[in-house]
Amino acid sequence: MAIKAYVLMKVSSGSEREICRKIVEFDEVMDVSIVYGEFDIIAKVKVDELETLENFLSENLRSMPSIMLTSTMIVAREYKGRVKRNALKIEKI
Repeated sequence: MAIKAYVLMKVSSGSEREICRKIVEFDEVMDVSIVYGEFDIIAKVKVDELETLENFLSENLRSMPSIMLTSTMIVAREYKGRVKRNALKIEKI
């Protein structure tokens, strides 16, 4: 069973776009967003097992000098909406 998690990151000021471009290239990463608030970036990741998640976080994300802090939230249950959304219009599926 796949494990999904959200990884929240605080990064060095001004490095948000560069970090996002690097992170999105990892196979484990589903999507990455720059956010406002306590954290700067949030990434949704998917792995096969917890050990893979730990290795990904330690070896790939936390080893990047511009990433100063991470907080990982493992998804317990996921709900999907019935509406497909995009930036310009909303259409029912």
